[in-house]
Amino acid sequence: MPRLRSLLFVPGDRPDRMEKALGLAADALILDLEDAVAPPNKPAARAAVAAFLQHRTAAATLCFVRINPLDSGLAGDDLAAILPARPDGIVLPKAEGGASLAALARQLSGETLILPIATETPAAIFALGSYGGVTPRLAGLTWGAEDLPAAIGAATAREADGSYTAPYQLARSLTLFGAHAAGVPAIETVYPDFRDLDGLAAYAARGRRDGFTGMMAIHPAQVAVINAAFTPSAAEIAHARAVVALFAANPGAGALALDGRMVDAPHLKAARSLLAGMEQ
Repeated sequence: MPRLRSLLFVPGDRPDRMEKALGLAADALILDLEDAVAPPNKPAARAAVAAFLQHRTAAATLCFVRINPLDSGLAGDDLAAILPARPDGIVLPKAEGGASLAALARQLSGETLILPIATETPAAIFALGSYGGVTPRLAGLTWGAEDLPAAIGAATAREADGSYTAPYQLARSLTLFGAHAAGVPAIETVYPDFRDLDGLAAYAARGRRDGFTGMMAIHPAQVAVINAAFTPSAAEIAHARAVVALFAANPGAGALALDGRMVDAPHLKAARSLLAGMEQ
């Protein structure tokens, strides 16, 4: 599975921004045919995204395309336009569990990945445990805090200080556990205030602390901050290597002392996971 620390949204009807985005060190671009594109502009956006995919030169940057929802009447045209250009993945909005994942997977070929946005409808919340074992195309799970409150008539998803209200804390948590249950990366949702880089850094740090391995971005200025937040420090890497080496030197041990603290099987698993992520 490719490393997905930062995934930058780029409007599908802005080809000038797509080329610039390749130089921003994002692990992936999300070329958007859904919310960022007004209905009259969608045909032109499909053509622009397909042309960009066919002629891109920076193969190191993964390119996903966010299509319109499967039940929108637009997804078929989206896929017909972009699949011949071989995107690396499809971002599926308003996904509702394994059934949505399977329905899209049947329309794909090659190694095209799928990243569902898994919390945008009320029904989606009850399907967050159903993504595992459906298809090897699953690249991760991510969530959003905008469409769901609109779908249920909520005034907002956030408190006055910007933190999530209880229903959306639940949606975030279920996405996190649903991703790990399926054995794929959990991708944190966007931080809307693109001018507040300090707030973004704190938000991304909380995401990594909680078990997310990457985050979506809505502005180029956010990419470097997100990459830094989801990249282990030299001290973390050294500690992980020390844990692995300690257990390798003491086969069969259940718990060992390292730097004055006890480490056991969960610490070894976390250390191996961190080091494996650095190899991607």
